[in-house]
Amino acid sequence: MNHTYREAGVDITLEAVAVRALVDRLTYRRRGAYPMYSAVGHFAGLVEFGDHVLALATDGVGTKMLIADALADWTTVGIDCIAMNANDLYVMNVEPVAFVDYIATDVLSIKKMEQIGTGLNAGAELANLSLVGGETATLSGLVHGLDLAGTCLGIQEKSRVVTGEHIQNGDQIVGVPSSGVHSNGLTLARRLVELYADYHDRMPFGMTLGQALLTPTRIYSEALRVAVACDIHGMCHITGGGLLNLKRLGEFGFSIEKPLDISPIFSWMQEVGSIDEIEMFRTFNMGMGYVYIVPESSVSCVLREIPDARVVGEVSGTPGVRLQGTEI
Repeated sequence: MNHTYREAGVDITLEAVAVRALVDRLTYRRRGAYPMYSAVGHFAGLVEFGDHVLALATDGVGTKMLIADALADWTTVGIDCIAMNANDLYVMNVEPVAFVDYIATDVLSIKKMEQIGTGLNAGAELANLSLVGGETATLSGLVHGLDLAGTCLGIQEKSRVVTGEHIQNGDQIVGVPSSGVHSNGLTLARRLVELYADYHDRMPFGMTLGQALLTPTRIYSEALRVAVACDIHGMCHITGGGLLNLKRLGEFGFSIEKPLDISPIFSWMQEVGSIDEIEMFRTFNMGMGYVYIVPESSVSCVLREIPDARVVGEVSGTPGVRLQGTEI
């Protein structure tokens, strides 16, 4: 059987249509001071704040929580929660400064709360932000298990915000490795484990499947430093939807000709699930969690600042995302 993300329970095409149905009805804009500064649809929403903008991003850990439950290990999911939000600010060159978490659960567990707190604190340190509050809701009958999400506040000078508007043909695409699956595509990953393996199975690359899938999301805080040192036209966080996230930067042609090395966990999933390569790149980060779009003259600067980065393609051709010539 050739497995797909849709067959596992997540239809990214339907999700895009559903989100558009929601966003199309969000027409009201605040009157007076501190208006909205950006269109809805980028990685973060911006609010005008004098010479600065405030930015808000919100995201959760998703079904990675079910893997944490299966292994009774919730120590790292807090890092994921902060990473998924902070990374969505970094792509606009916005510095995250504060975070609030939201926990919805059917039954409170002191052990889970302690371990989640440990991860949130570790993520806050990695992203250099303050945990300023949150909400815990016991929702028996509505929630089954525990869901962890959060919202991140960032700030930046207006003139330094990166939106992708300066991207042009000939710009180079520089990829930065991920730490693994991060917090996207876990619905499909879990299905493969349930059908063909066990979370405690030790893999050829040394980890158990459970350890590999719980590896926390990389926090790309170096992006702020890179944006000061180098000329950056755009940045992208490769999350759910894989390479399709590049479309969030605008109507450009993104051609990925030399993708980064594929992490072993993805190779395992593709093999056991007989998953088409394009489906893999539409679902997972495939070993590349962050992307810089830069003029050719700036490539050496980015590679100097990020030793594990590499040029993977360029901006060219008709709008869309292509992997070695094939439309994603």
